[in-house]
Amino acid sequence: MQTVGCLIFDGVRVFDYAVISEVWSARPSRPELPAFDLRICGPDESRVRLGGGLERLPDHGPDVLLDCDLVVVPGVEDPQGCRAPEVLDAVRAVHARGIPVASLCTGAFVLAEAGLLDGRHVTTHWMLAAELARRHPAVQVDPDVLFTGDGEVWTSAGVAAGIDLCLHLIRSAHGQQAAAAVAREMVTAPFRAGGQAQFIPSPVPEESDRDDPLAVVRSAVLASLETPWTVGQLAKLAMMSERSFARRFTEATGTSPLRWLLEQRVLTAQRLLEETDLLVDEIAVRCGFGSAVSLRPAFVRRVGVAPREYRRAFRR
Repeated sequence: MQTVGCLIFDGVRVFDYAVISEVWSARPSRPELPAFDLRICGPDESRVRLGGGLERLPDHGPDVLLDCDLVVVPGVEDPQGCRAPEVLDAVRAVHARGIPVASLCTGAFVLAEAGLLDGRHVTTHWMLAAELARRHPAVQVDPDVLFTGDGEVWTSAGVAAGIDLCLHLIRSAHGQQAAAAVAREMVTAPFRAGGQAQFIPSPVPEESDRDDPLAVVRSAVLASLETPWTVGQLAKLAMMSERSFARRFTEATGTSPLRWLLEQRVLTAQRLLEETDLLVDEIAVRCGFGSAVSLRPAFVRRVGVAPREYRRAFRR
């Protein structure tokens, strides 16, 4: 995957276009990276009005997309609008040729309108997931993941998740080192675990608020993750009944106390795997899992790979 086509048209989001341009830009000074050939294509080679009042003259017409290894569709400013027939025809032609197609953020609405997403598991920005599902009932919309795909069609969640998908596509085609090098040059993380749920607003108090009993509990737990905490012990710290504590904690954080605790333990394990030479067993004890055997299934469920694999890929 070295020849990448970017389809631009009126109303494309500038950020998404910039992400595609940055990720797959030519880097002659970095011979260790794949020699990407990014082709900016428009439906009729005429000047395109991007979001924010910017304009861009495509370098190629839509036929060039048919010679690419991958075609990426940026998000659009107005996801509920209708796309020009030539835009949809270009996307359909690429897909019919068997070329993988990826969309960033609201670009999923363009792929759905072209009929590429029917029966597929897809995502888009969490604020627009319900609208995508309403407009296209045959599409299986998952508002929780950062990106998803089946090798033929890929979709990503909002804004920065487009970077995640682009790096994933590089990682899949060219390996972890290539993706990590591009990410390092862009000053971004090569891999972000978790899904969109972590970005949906929830009224989480600042940890420094010592007048908030829930903030006191969270601070105490984070300072002593090796402790085998129970909901009863956490409720006692907050000076509440278990039932009241569990209810208030869930209202404040959007998750249960034990789920939050498990999340913090795995996050800390990730950091220690990246930044220290501690044995996995020692990391497991420090994070409250007791042993590497107990850490592994929880880590795999959240991150998708085993702790040792994660360390090999992301050890700094």
